[in-house]
Amino acid sequence: MAQTSAPATDHAPALRSRDIASHPVPTGREEEWRFTPLAPIADLLSGQAPLNGGADVDAEADPGARVEFVGTDDARVGRTFLPTDIASARAMAAAAQALIVTLPREWQGVARVAVRGRGEDVAGHMVIEAEPFSEGTVLVDFRGSGRYVGALEIRVGDGARLTVVSLQDWSTDGVHLGEHHASLGRDSRLLMGHITLGGQIVRIAPKVSYQAPGGDAELLGLFFADAGQHLEHRVFIDHDTPHCRSSVLYKGALQGDGSHTVWIGDVLVRSQAVGVDTYEVNRNLILTDGARADSVPNLELETGEIVGAGHASATGRFDDEQLFYLQSRGIPADLARVLVVRGFFADVLHRIGQPELTQRVMRTVDGRLGVVALDGEAGDEELAE
Repeated sequence: MAQTSAPATDHAPALRSRDIASHPVPTGREEEWRFTPLAPIADLLSGQAPLNGGADVDAEADPGARVEFVGTDDARVGRTFLPTDIASARAMAAAAQALIVTLPREWQGVARVAVRGRGEDVAGHMVIEAEPFSEGTVLVDFRGSGRYVGALEIRVGDGARLTVVSLQDWSTDGVHLGEHHASLGRDSRLLMGHITLGGQIVRIAPKVSYQAPGGDAELLGLFFADAGQHLEHRVFIDHDTPHCRSSVLYKGALQGDGSHTVWIGDVLVRSQAVGVDTYEVNRNLILTDGARADSVPNLELETGEIVGAGHASATGRFDDEQLFYLQSRGIPADLARVLVVRGFFADVLHRIGQPELTQRVMRTVDGRLGVVALDGEAGDEELAE
């Protein structure tokens, strides 16, 4: 089995391997698992609950793009990705097939992927490859019930411009454990968005690496946890190549007893990565008592020859002054509350730049705050429509 050990560092994954036996079963004492509620997923991690070899996946794309289902022994599967934890290793071993979406050289357009849970424990693997000088958007929509474990492997070719947005909108019993790994070529640009609204436990680990100078990665995230939900995002940006850029902005809101969000932002600038520019931000808005937000930004610099590097994190309660300001102008309290939360999320959604997705997110926000959707529309829309 192919595997590599990472160079000694505080935050880089210690092991990358497809070999399940190489990955220890977590106990909760490990740094990378200390926030995750392990009891509901212990059987998945130990292998006592076998993963079904296939997920219910549909995909479509504008003319010219290629959508294929292949065996996991295909040379394109795992070419730039090796699992860094036992969950991904088990999923890669169990998946009967992988979905590959290829955006051809100089192609422009949109592709959509819909993953539906049917109450089972399933494994999945997806590859999105943007060939050189292509410019495209891929929307990945996770819904339904059950437990899903899988990986999303993204490759951005030289000079390509790619947007990948992953929406986690599972039912209340849903579990999602996923690694999302992106590899950027020379002078390429990636916008990777994560919007997490549904599910009992969702743990997404986005990772970015660079293959040549000039790569530019922007990671945007939005999450809203309700009572009893655990939503966790663990970002790792590996700057091992000179003259690249990364920008990270995740925003989360929480309400209800037992709601819990976790954001870990690890940025590593290795000694050879001169001329790097990187910044990461996490903001959390706590709406009620009984909610908990953990935010841990980490920045590790092995060289001082950089353009810039920094991080910021803030967690705060609902701003009563903002509510008072709106109410003093005749806006009812419940509507004022919605407007504040909408405003909190607005910049992330604007930068993601998908209007139909913005409407869907805002309807969910409105509903959770007990207000009829402000846009006057009822019901959810499928991204595939």
